[in-house]
Amino acid sequence: MKKLPIKMVSAIALVDADNKVLIAQRPRNKFMEGFWEFPGGKLETNELPNDCVIREVKEELGVDISNSCFSPLTFTTFDYKEFSVIIFLYLSREWEGFIKPKENQNLKWVRPNKLFEINMLPADIPLISFIRDNVS
Repeated sequence: MKKLPIKMVSAIALVDADNKVLIAQRPRNKFMEGFWEFPGGKLETNELPNDCVIREVKEELGVDISNSCFSPLTFTTFDYKEFSVIIFLYLSREWEGFIKPKENQNLKWVRPNKLFEINMLPADIPLISFIRDNVS
């Protein structure tokens, strides 16, 4: 069996006051364009998952979660044809600043139980149940 390259990703479920979760649509010309995902991105060399999610949220959404109470929720693995991915998922209900798409991505707030009806990245689908069960 051929070993696939492994990519490690940190992602976050940002939850608003109405218990809706923020998702982002992958922009054109990116892997799996048009699919929806939880905000986040790849870990850089020697970067810890929690530092990665802080950096990615600032880069993608323009908000700061470094002083907020965010916590690890779960992780998952998924094998795409080209690579395997490990996703570390965090959850937060607090952030500093106003969320704005900084990388030409569409954003929307969705009730956790409706996430199964959205064209989510295949690697993100196993995370939905954990979000649904922890956001009420």
